[in-house]
This record gives sequence, structure tokens and C-alpha cells, in this order.
Amino acid sequence: MRLTAADHSPARSPQLHRYWSLRHNPPRVHTALFITCLADQLRPSIGVATVRILRRLGLKPEFPAAQGCCGQPAWNLGHVNEAKVEAQRMLNVFRDYDAVVTPSGSCAAMVQHYSTVFGKDDALTQEAHILAAKTYELSAFIVNRLGVKNLPGCFPHRVTWHASCHGTRLADVRSEPLQLLSGLEGLELVPLPRAEDCCGFGGAFCVKFPEVSAAMGREKCSHVSSTRANVLAGNDAGCLLHLQGLLSRDGTPTRVLHLAELLEEAATGRAAC
Repeated sequence: MRLTAADHSPARSPQLHRYWSLRHNPPRVHTALFITCLADQLRPSIGVATVRILRRLGLKPEFPAAQGCCGQPAWNLGHVNEAKVEAQRMLNVFRDYDAVVTPSGSCAAMVQHYSTVFGKDDALTQEAHILAAKTYELSAFIVNRLGVKNLPGCFPHRVTWHASCHGTRLADVRSEPLQLLSGLEGLELVPLPRAEDCCGFGGAFCVKFPEVSAAMGREKCSHVSSTRANVLAGNDAGCLLHLQGLLSRDGTPTRVLHLAELLEEAATGRAAC
């Protein structure tokens, strides 16, 4: 296994014991990457970073090519039958894996609620429960499934965190990404004012109500600017692309990074302290 700059650090703190244990005794978890539509089509660097992070943890993630959309857009727009078709494909694609990891709290939440799509009496509901139990947002998988609370790496920047609505409220991903960020050398984590407010993306919402979406986004961006953070981080590509566009349009120099991209940059020494 190829070592990175962070692996050669002379300081191996007790907090990293679990990480190093997995490096030498890889977990036997048959793992699949669920890439999501936005990461696949618009920000593939998120998927690349996710795979590299999982490999450093001793895993051999696979990418089933037959995967597609989780069905969330169709479901949110009330197209139940179309959402069922997408959900059933996901059941078939990921049936034989021990864990399904996705760099999206929103898409993880959708998969975790497939039983609602199929209904109580549907023959596929039990399969939906099984897939839900083994589907994780990236940080939740690292912290809760693998038991890794800290990752080695250095990121000497002031960072604020955007907690996406679906990831927080539906997938219940709250402390996990913050825990991984807080463990990085040099990183200063700054609370985002009114962090619970929606950024205005909302998938189909930003298409149906663009003016409202943009206004909500600009308000969120004002809170980001008030932190004087160099980097805005999050775990949902849709929110990040939405906010990145608004920040860029206003000439704000704040970098916008997905959690996986930030962790990868920290681990590979591209942000050396």
C-alpha cells in the first residue's frame, strides 16, 4: 500500500491508533461507492477523493457501473412510480455489498428512506430496510462503522462548515464531519452563524423558485463571509455548487470544498503546515 506524506509523520498520536490499526489490519467490508449524479457529472473530484480516502483505510471500494440516480428528484416532485424504478435498480445493484458509501448526506438520506417509497405492503420493503441499514454518508461510515475518529493530515486554514438540510435532518449526520475536521493539524474550525438555515439549493426547488433560492443562498453566503473563513466545507455537492456560484459571482475569494476533497488535500500534503 502506497504511503502518503501524512503517513510519514513522526507524530502518531493516540487519537490515530484506530486509523493505523486499520492500515495494518484492513477491515473485511465489501464496500461499494455510490457516487451520486452531481458528483459524477459535475464534480468527479469528490468521487476520486472518496475512493482514495477509503483505500487509505484499508478498503477496496468497488464502483458498480449499473448504479444511477437514487430517485430523489422524482420522489420530491411527486413522481412515485419513476422513483420506485430508480430505487429498485439501486436495490439490485447494491444487494451483495456489506456497505454502501456515498459522499452525500442528501442521497444517503433518500436511500435510507426507500421503505417509504415502496410502502408497507410492498414485497421490496424488507430489501429497502436492509439497504438502508448498510448505506452511509462518508463521514458517518468512517466514524460510526469503522470507528475512526481522527485522520492524519494537515490543513492550515480557517474553515466553516455548511450542514446540509437532508444530511442533518434526515440522515442524522451531525457531529461526524466536524470530528474529522477538528482532528486535522492546523485547521481552525469556525462556527457558521444560523447554520441550521437552508442554503436555498433544494434540488428541484432552485429550478422551480430561482429567485427565492438565490435570495436564500445570498443570505447564507453573507453568514459565510462573516466568519472570515478561507474555506467553506460541506458534504453535499448540490449545496456546495449553489453556494460556490453565488460566492464567485460576488467576487468572494472563499474556497468551497467537499469534505472528501478537503480530507484528501490534507492527507496528501498539498496543504502543508
